[in-house]
Amino acid sequence: MGIVSILWAVWGVSFVFMAGVTIFAARVGRNEEAQICLAESSNRVKSDQDAILARVNKIRPVKKIALVLVGMMTVIVVAYYLYDIFHQF
Repeated sequence: MGIVSILWAVWGVSFVFMAGVTIFAARVGRNEEAQICLAESSNRVKSDQDAILARVNKIRPVKKIALVLVGMMTVIVVAYYLYDIFHQF
């Protein structure tokens, strides 16, 4: 197994991880509503929205790490190919 295969495998795994985290975050936050609850009778709705927001906020750092990982692997793969192109001449 060559270096190129390893680079692409790591990139693929990081991409699948990022896609999974993004889909999970979308599923968790799908019931989140961007509205202000002004009435006292809507305390239950507000507490439900606060619970959803707390779960979404827990996922955000993992989602950011996954995005950075995919970005770094993309840069590494592109840099490898550019290095290879310049060293062939």
